[in-house]
Amino acid sequence: MNAPTIFIQTFINETFLERWDIQLEDYQVTLFWTIIVSIFSLGGFAGALIAGPMTIRYGRKKCLLLNNIFLMTGALLAVTSRAAKSFEMIIISRVLVGINAGISMNVQPMYFGESAPKHLRGAVSLSSAVFTAFGVVLGQVVGIREILGSEPCWQYLLASNAIPGFIQLLTLPWFPESPRYLLIDRGDKEGCINALRRLRGCEVQSSELDEILQEQAETKGMRPRRPWELFTDRSVRWQLISIMIISSAMQLCGNDSIYFYASYVFKEAGVSENKIQYMTIGTGACEFTACIMCNLLIERKGRRFMLMGGYILMTIWTVVFTIALSFEHYTSWMPYLSMACIFTYILSFGMGPAGVTGILPTELFNQTARPAAYMIAGSMMWLNLFIMGMIFPFLVSELSEYCFVPFGVVCLLSALFVGLFLPETKGKSLSAITSEFHKLNFKGQEEKCVPQTKAHYQLGEVCLSTAC
Repeated sequence: MNAPTIFIQTFINETFLERWDIQLEDYQVTLFWTIIVSIFSLGGFAGALIAGPMTIRYGRKKCLLLNNIFLMTGALLAVTSRAAKSFEMIIISRVLVGINAGISMNVQPMYFGESAPKHLRGAVSLSSAVFTAFGVVLGQVVGIREILGSEPCWQYLLASNAIPGFIQLLTLPWFPESPRYLLIDRGDKEGCINALRRLRGCEVQSSELDEILQEQAETKGMRPRRPWELFTDRSVRWQLISIMIISSAMQLCGNDSIYFYASYVFKEAGVSENKIQYMTIGTGACEFTACIMCNLLIERKGRRFMLMGGYILMTIWTVVFTIALSFEHYTSWMPYLSMACIFTYILSFGMGPAGVTGILPTELFNQTARPAAYMIAGSMMWLNLFIMGMIFPFLVSELSEYCFVPFGVVCLLSALFVGLFLPETKGKSLSAITSEFHKLNFKGQEEKCVPQTKAHYQLGEVCLSTAC
């Protein structure tokens, strides 16, 4: 939304003048603009809340397809808002696009994680973050003045997100539904086997089907969990604490704020006004590159290593960035150090938190609790993004060059939490991960033998056995 800022603010002012013959003050225009920008986060929050029930009722694939209704309606409102002379249509459009984003960011990693083989689960789930970063770069590219970031074209820029929606509507129907959803939620064993066969391009491995059957046996007779039920269930206490803290940290670490601060830093480094838009594309490309690197490394190094490493590096860069901002008027090369910090900070974010955070609910919760877990994680992300958007201008005005110190503290505490409490999930089955969390959830209590139902697929039949 950076590119059309001035044009939309002018449009709001002209609309008020034409309708009611009122000339808005600068602070009033800024208020309306803040609403337009920030209400996207509230839309995302609403989307995160309805994503769970939608995935349970319609399935993962159909939920993503239905989600395009919000996107297309929002794009239609945006592209016609100028002709209708209605800034209210832009606000409604932003809410609808926010809902679309909230649903997508919950359902995509869930769909990918449930469809991927165990040894590639992290990399496949993380591809959602890779293409989200790619979408950011595309948005920055089409937003430059030479394409759609000019005064006559800003309404088309706001509606350009309909294009990937059309692509999804044309391609996604040809892909299979999540195998886990088909077997565990729908009880469709043949549908699950066919989906696995299409996804793998070969005959289904009995070990992979056994794992899904085991999860089905463990959740047999259980209905999908509601978010508030997870808060009262001690067996998922630390899983829930983990996703809430890590999802909140992803927004409170200041990555979105550093994008906001980038224009000021580039200007101080001597970059001309008309060149700053190209430097901004560089920041998006930086995150995209980092997400690709994370995708390549996550199955080698593991989730804990990538998360901890990302937050530790971000802590270091906030310290260096604060020093650079403090001395930028005393040392000629300090603005260039600030500029370097922006790119290294975004790289560190993309290498860890940007990708790994979204896949954790898939790996930490079973099929009945997973939609509710994503609702909680998504809600924390969008609420904290909204809060961040509201308080960051005040942080800048009150703390000045020290405005990134709170973000450094968040990054340091997040790294400590991951190192102390989050088990590694790389290549592990849900049962193995649950066993590790069982030690944290029931710490101090006498170890009990917990019966586990194991399932095996043999000659077209499901064989069940119970063991401690």
